[in-house]
Amino acid sequence: MFRGVNVLNLDAKGRIAMPTRYREQLVEQCASKLVVTVDRDHCLLIYPFPDWEEIERKLVKLPSFNKQARSLQRLLVGHATESDMDAQGRILLAPPLRQFAQLEKRVVLIGQGNKFEVWDEQTWNKNCEAWFAEDKDGGEMPPELESLSL
Repeated sequence: MFRGVNVLNLDAKGRIAMPTRYREQLVEQCASKLVVTVDRDHCLLIYPFPDWEEIERKLVKLPSFNKQARSLQRLLVGHATESDMDAQGRILLAPPLRQFAQLEKRVVLIGQGNKFEVWDEQTWNKNCEAWFAEDKDGGEMPPELESLSL
């Protein structure tokens, strides 16, 4: 399980260094093979290759005549890019992916269980403020979350 918030620098070649605490797990879990794709929230998603293959299989089985399914396939599968973690623990974020997520120098890597999200630092901070404000407003709670106790 990947968890935690990490502020990282994007180097001149568009690479980020995975935090040391994740590297060994990534080597064991996926032999350093990762897939980077886009998310509707304009961040990037990084999956270990085996986890991505499972998601990709599900995506390509969606009905091709369903407009939302086709959009999701185009977005996620269409942008999916393989990236191997190098010996220094760096992964390349391809230029079209960096452009999509508006990544500049400072990025935030968020562990999300089976994947990571990569955000522009300013966008992440702005969204966090908005998400906390939404929680304070006490919006509608989905039934799946009503029994969750923290």
